[in-house]
Amino acid sequence: MLDFWNNISPLGSFLATVVGVLIGLPAMLAAFYQSWKARQEAKEIREGKLHSKNCLEFMTEDGNCVNLVPLETLHTLPHPGDIVLLPGRGINQEGEFIPGAYRVAGIEHIYAHEDCKGCRPQEARLTTVMARVTSLNPPLIVEG
Repeated sequence: MLDFWNNISPLGSFLATVVGVLIGLPAMLAAFYQSWKARQEAKEIREGKLHSKNCLEFMTEDGNCVNLVPLETLHTLPHPGDIVLLPGRGINQEGEFIPGAYRVAGIEHIYAHEDCKGCRPQEARLTTVMARVTSLNPPLIVEG
């Protein structure tokens, strides 16, 4: 077996090195990129830089967003069973959600780990509140 490795020509070892680099370098770069992307996403989640960053998100049962309300504009959060009047997408806008009454079916709070200077151990921060709502509006029938 040792004779085999001693008899490999310099050209053969050079080609093996080139092939190894051509396969290994892209794989290493792809792994680095995926790692960087995962770290960025985790950082955005921790900082609350999501679509609904620091918002109360009114969602229908099928997962569609009716409205977003910034948390700093609220003095209280709705409770299950509350009826809220939401603007939806407006009267003259395209979309399925018109202004009207919605009943809050449930509330979900999403917290993220707080990583800041001077934070307490195990400190978390409220980043998003999701309110599941059902429409109390009669179906809109458009004649045309």
